[in-house]
Amino acid sequence: MTRTDAATSTLDARLARSLAAAAAMRRSTIAERAAWLEAGAEALDAHAAELVALAGEESHLPAARLTGELARTTNQLRLFAAVIREGSWLELTIDHDDPSTVPPTPDLRRMLVPLGPVAVFAASNFPFAFSVAGGDTASALAAGNPVVVKVHPGHPRLSERVATVLGDALVAAGAPEGVLETAAGREEGIALVQHPAITAVGFTGSIPGGRALFDLAASRPDPIPFYGELGSLNPVVITAAAIAARGQALAEGLVGSFTLGAGQFCTKPGVVLVPAGSGFAEQVASGAQAVATQPMLMPRIAEGFETIAARLAAVEGVRTLSPALPSAVEQGGATPLVLAAPARTVLAAPDALLEECFGPAVLLVEYADEAELHAVLRALPGGLTATLHAEESDEVDATLALLEAVAGRVLFAGWPTGVAVSWAQHHGGPWPATTSLFTSVGASALRRWLRPVAYQQAPESRLPLELREANPLGLPRRVDGVLRTA
Repeated sequence: MTRTDAATSTLDARLARSLAAAAAMRRSTIAERAAWLEAGAEALDAHAAELVALAGEESHLPAARLTGELARTTNQLRLFAAVIREGSWLELTIDHDDPSTVPPTPDLRRMLVPLGPVAVFAASNFPFAFSVAGGDTASALAAGNPVVVKVHPGHPRLSERVATVLGDALVAAGAPEGVLETAAGREEGIALVQHPAITAVGFTGSIPGGRALFDLAASRPDPIPFYGELGSLNPVVITAAAIAARGQALAEGLVGSFTLGAGQFCTKPGVVLVPAGSGFAEQVASGAQAVATQPMLMPRIAEGFETIAARLAAVEGVRTLSPALPSAVEQGGATPLVLAAPARTVLAAPDALLEECFGPAVLLVEYADEAELHAVLRALPGGLTATLHAEESDEVDATLALLEAVAGRVLFAGWPTGVAVSWAQHHGGPWPATTSLFTSVGASALRRWLRPVAYQQAPESRLPLELREANPLGLPRRVDGVLRTA
């Protein structure tokens, strides 16, 4: 028996519980699932002091940050309770018999249904919001799927405690046993993706790790969807007019954003395009010198930061504006790194310079004219966000079109490191930011864990309540092409 086979055998009992839970959840009502989510949120809030302390011990993140992150996490659970009660996520659609069409239309009724047991891989940098009780778990549960979370090695004790608190609360509120299970370790993670009970995977992490799991999911005898959030440069474009109008404020805002949480945010601005000769890069470097050394989440992440930072700085034509390259491992923390290069340098070596550096580093790219700016934007890989700081007098339509092509969220003010949890939020983007069109934050995150089923000429008694003619649940539906609200 190989190591992977052994890992698979240890999962079988947990996934048997997940399969049984999936059958029970398929029969559950929207109201019941919403109540489960709210009960889970209440339980996590009730254990906030204990969980924040444990998270601080394992992640080295400050208590204030973790307290806010836990509140965001319970807010996600409550948001998805509200989302499923509203009902439009089901995409309920009814076409009545119409013999006049070509070909004739039979009675057809379509809705979205849950996939079944879902695997979620927790992230290192958000021990609450993108971990056991995070957005992937919340949206999958809301859609009616049991979840198996592969816990992150950066916070194992916290993960197990959150799983116990949340799982117990869900079951106490009426959810079936097996609604939330966990797995741990590399071998179990691989076995989880390959297990026939798993119907989809959600992942937040590195490009190499995510790509390996993506390939595993696709190479199964029965390929399954893999929803990965992998890496993002989150480009920022700043015009000359914006620097002239508010350059100091922009420099301070950028420093605050790329050093927030030691730069360990998936939305950290990593590449900033500014006019050549503006002196903006030097302003940023001056402001960054005042930022204290910050601990990083794990030694492995600190080592990766050092390695990539040194590689970027070594490219010919790149200027290091910080006092020295970071030595995060030796210091037990990371100091900010500010690099600058002409656009022509980036265009000569895009593969070397347009690489995510996970940590407090930023590359200022100085463009001579609009043609250089647009050439760099065309060379960028896909990202979660893109930001444009411009004035009303600027002609930026062409620039904006390029930013829209490369990112899932476009900002016109502020900085991308804040991700609201709301109905309209989108947290995804072209490869390698994510592996699909769907978001991992916001109401439409539900769509990843659902599939459509159409019922043709079904007797009323055999239809789900959501599709019966009288609409007994009072949900919004599209009937014969007309959208009807509840």
